[in-house]
Amino acid sequence: MKTDVVVIGGGLAGLVAVCELVERGRKVILLEQEPPASLGGQAFWSLGGLFMVNTPEQRRLGIRDNYDLALQDWVGSAGFDRTEDHWPRLWAQAYLQFAAGEMHRWLHGLGMRWFPIVGWAERGGGLAGDHGNSVPRFHMTWGTGPGTLAPFLKRVLAAQDDGLVDIRHRHRVTALQMTTGSVTGVIGEVLAPCNVVRGRPSNRDVLKNFEIDASAVIIASGGIGGNEALVRRNWPTDRLGDPPKTMVCGVPQHVDGLMLNHATAAGARMINTDRMWHYTEGLKNWDPIWPNHGIRILPGPSSMWLDAAGNRLPLPALPGFDSLGTLKELCSRGHAHSWFVTTQKIIKKEFALSGSEQNPDLTGKDIRLLLKSRLGKTATPPLEAFKKHGEDFVVADTLEALVEGMNKIGECQISLDHLQAQIEARDRELQNGFAKDLQIVAIRQARAYIGDRLMRTAKPHRIRDPKAGPLIAVRLHILTRKTLGGLETDLDGQVFGKNGGPLTGLYACGEAAGFGGGGYHGYRALEGTFLGGCIFSGRAAGRAA
Repeated sequence: MKTDVVVIGGGLAGLVAVCELVERGRKVILLEQEPPASLGGQAFWSLGGLFMVNTPEQRRLGIRDNYDLALQDWVGSAGFDRTEDHWPRLWAQAYLQFAAGEMHRWLHGLGMRWFPIVGWAERGGGLAGDHGNSVPRFHMTWGTGPGTLAPFLKRVLAAQDDGLVDIRHRHRVTALQMTTGSVTGVIGEVLAPCNVVRGRPSNRDVLKNFEIDASAVIIASGGIGGNEALVRRNWPTDRLGDPPKTMVCGVPQHVDGLMLNHATAAGARMINTDRMWHYTEGLKNWDPIWPNHGIRILPGPSSMWLDAAGNRLPLPALPGFDSLGTLKELCSRGHAHSWFVTTQKIIKKEFALSGSEQNPDLTGKDIRLLLKSRLGKTATPPLEAFKKHGEDFVVADTLEALVEGMNKIGECQISLDHLQAQIEARDRELQNGFAKDLQIVAIRQARAYIGDRLMRTAKPHRIRDPKAGPLIAVRLHILTRKTLGGLETDLDGQVFGKNGGPLTGLYACGEAAGFGGGGYHGYRALEGTFLGGCIFSGRAAGRAA
């Protein structure tokens, strides 16, 4: 079998690459090891956030943003400090030019729209040149992950009808075909048909082998987040300490990193494999789809964050401020979980669950449901379901009962007197408009932004205020999610070989390429840069191939 280009992986990056190829008249075979229900990959499960700069949505909210400020935030967060960061740094600059330039206009022209309130993720909280977003930049796609995929899926399926694209599900690549040092195709296995729903594990029964010759191959196979053994093998213990004894998984099991191994076996160069992005606010899904299924809380700034022993975490471990800094702090303490101590008033306003399936109002573009679920007397129905059924929630009317419930499910025994003293110290800071508690300062600063005041930050109140109750404790787990390193590429997405030269015929995009160049985030991400990186790198690789 022969074709112009083979694209490996039917996630967002792969779909964008296919769109660029067929727009230029190329014939494409798209290989996807999962069943048809899983087309779209991890992007389907996402909240649909995109990192964009100086957009109409920002300007309407009074946010002044520009390329220079975004670059300052990105470089301060990335911490590029390795010789192999040459291409990742160039990719970061190129993405920011895209995000501050044609990105919004181009995606809008494809039919994409965004929720009018721009989110403020990864706020940092250090100095101006350090980690974090100086301004809100998280643009949530109207329709969440499925809404982000829709314009590209539509174009790919139309090209399939026109005969330009051949989508082959249940085709798993096991090797790259090499001819005199160049990649000239793929070798793989056809897996048995499987009708499982999206995200559930599919069988690995092999029916036969296949070979496809192609002028170019694009790897868009994702990362390693669903493979806990690989996550632990690549864990940067020198920087973060030992990984926790247990973790929950934020991506389906098929995100296994095996294609990256096949690429390196063919001579491709992987860099920055120790850089990864895992969240510290994971919940065990009470209604799981894949094994060890975890869901992330996207928190506002008001909950008290404690370690497993009940000690309040220091800066930068504030909710929503510094994911990597908090991960390092928790790993240094050697516990498998931490705690939010909060109130019903806070979770109603501030807690969002990551994932398209956890936000039916936004995913379904249902304004009536959105107003009812976001502005009602309770938290959103999916969050209330977690509060009722999830094993990580403790709900109580008194602090004594709350601590008793925490001690039943926690790995350490928490002292009632110690927790009460910390809560009362925090609550005293609310007696006037001054405070030395930087979390209280951050809450007040957040409410100066109209978007947070309306949707994401509760009015400051005492944790033990009966009117804000009941009291709630949430046990939080480390949630595996993204690999920030990947196959090293130039700005066209062409993969480099281990000898330092380009590997002719091979391209990579999305998470397989560290979202560009082999790690364009550096050590830290600013959020919205995962989907944005898939779109930008997929576009570049498709155009170049």
